Amino acid sequence: MEVQETRVQTDRVLTIPNILSMARLVGVPLFLWLILRPEFGGPKSDGWALLVLALSGVSDYLDGKLARRWNQISSLGRLLDPAADRLYILSTLVGLTWREILPVWLTAALLARELVLLVMVGILRRHGYPPPQVNFLGKAATFNLMYAFPLLLLSDGSGWIASLAAIFGWAFAGWGTTLYWWAGVLYVVQVRRLVRADAMAD
Repeated sequence: MEVQETRVQTDRVLTIPNILSMARLVGVPLFLWLILRPEFGGPKSDGWALLVLALSGVSDYLDGKLARRWNQISSLGRLLDPAADRLYILSTLVGLTWREILPVWLTAALLARELVLLVMVGILRRHGYPPPQVNFLGKAATFNLMYAFPLLLLSDGSGWIASLAAIFGWAFAGWGTTLYWWAGVLYVVQVRRLVRADAMAD
């Protein structure tokens, strides 16, 4: 999760938090390969995929925690951390939709929000502003989705565990999608205010 505190940033690249974020990025193609193996005639590797996703969640917590504790907040870390979050969400969407665990409409709703945010980032850059920092709602949305996806993957089976995973997975998915769009709307409002302030200043 992206660090919000206004502390002194370092230009160092090889910090422990940055290495953790880089490791998360390396895990993205591994996770996608594991989740799609059954679709290409390979054995089902959902257990390993869940392990990679769990390790990603642990490293996501640790990189922010250690960056704050050791004063290793960096410009690179501010880019790597949200990039890893979005790539994991994107790869999970691709994998679960491909395997027909997620409906296409839900995937489209989440991707549409990412497209809106991408447009907002482009507008900000044209006006000389950096990308918006992740707010509390954005963090909460990511938290819910990162719980929803492994539970929904676990629901692709039989028995009471799969049934229970489906119930909680869809609950987290519903909350996560709602918060994801809510955070997106707040970004749009924030960008609109900045652009309007620039126009009035001119």
